[in-house]
Amino acid sequence: MMRISLRTHLIGLVCGTLGLTGLGVQQGVAQTVAGFETRASSAYVRDLTTGTVLLDKAADVPLPPASMSKLMTLLMLFEALEDGRLSLDTTFTVSPRAYQMGGSRMFLEPTDRPTAEDLIRGIAVLSGNDATVVVAEGLAGTEDAFAQMATRRARELGMRNTTIANASGWPDPNHLMSKRDLGILAEHIITTYPQYYPYLSEAEFTWNGITQPNRVPLLGAGVGLDGLKTGFTSAAGYSLTGSVRQGDRRIIFAFGGLDSERARVQEAEAIINWAFRQFAQVTIAREGEVMAQAPVWLGAADTVPLVVANEARILVPAIGARNLDARVVYDGPVPAPIAAGTPLGELVVDIPDMAQMRIPLVAGADVAEGGFRVRAQAAASRLVTKIRGAGQEALN
Repeated sequence: MMRISLRTHLIGLVCGTLGLTGLGVQQGVAQTVAGFETRASSAYVRDLTTGTVLLDKAADVPLPPASMSKLMTLLMLFEALEDGRLSLDTTFTVSPRAYQMGGSRMFLEPTDRPTAEDLIRGIAVLSGNDATVVVAEGLAGTEDAFAQMATRRARELGMRNTTIANASGWPDPNHLMSKRDLGILAEHIITTYPQYYPYLSEAEFTWNGITQPNRVPLLGAGVGLDGLKTGFTSAAGYSLTGSVRQGDRRIIFAFGGLDSERARVQEAEAIINWAFRQFAQVTIAREGEVMAQAPVWLGAADTVPLVVANEARILVPAIGARNLDARVVYDGPVPAPIAAGTPLGELVVDIPDMAQMRIPLVAGADVAEGGFRVRAQAAASRLVTKIRGAGQEALN
């Protein structure tokens, strides 16, 4: 394994991007990310633009998700729309079970025939428990069958700490999700179904003459929050799964366990301010930029350029730029022939108090096998090395 340090280069680039001066490379300087002490009992914050996890507090602990799990019901509905099983104007039947649901409601009547689009709004905007049961029964026949189907789908998406027991998030000891899983779910909805995501930021929805506001706080408050879902039960506390876009950055977050609606709003705003003001996005290499030259074994060229396959962007703390470290890691010399685009190594970036970034590096050019002369020279070199080694051994 061969390593080439790029620490000085990276620090200079980052400091220049952040507009910092007089920050030469200093060894042993104890500077770390500006910490964030969340009041939530569990929380997860991720920068989607760079894939950087900014906060992980009990993020993998399965906990009651309350109405935040309605996002799973919405996802199952979105998937049915996309694969052609439903259309937005497909109508559903309101069962006695759906009509009798308590808690937050869309106020469906047994004689109503809501469309899929109505139900999306009834769930996304109004958090209607009745609407989720209508969707579950319409997709799977029964809510129990839907719960099994949704749990399987969650596992397929990598949501390892999720068990769905119902469509609404109604308290059930077996209905559990981790905050990381809620983040995975939110990201999947945002990136896979952008055509449906705007429903989650609608300000209000009217059904049967009853107008109700969206329960997600800070929508339209100018901070960039544009969805997703609140939740509250006595076990879950006041909770929120949200997403915020500012400029070309987007974050998702999920937290729970707060004791009031006001605390939920304050925590959401604190997370947003911290995530966008304490971190900056830096492009450390353009697509195709050469990071190092790796030696080639038995090739027509002595070296092959190691280049970044795609533009490499990282998130760095506004404090602690001098404590970054970066290095190119690869196995070498690289045997010929080599095709351009072949993965050969990684650019490894260490950022204080954050997960290590590993950026793939590929061959930037083709390198053919060397001809007879190259191979003869290599054979001669190996022979000389063996003779010298044998002579040294004899002297010892």
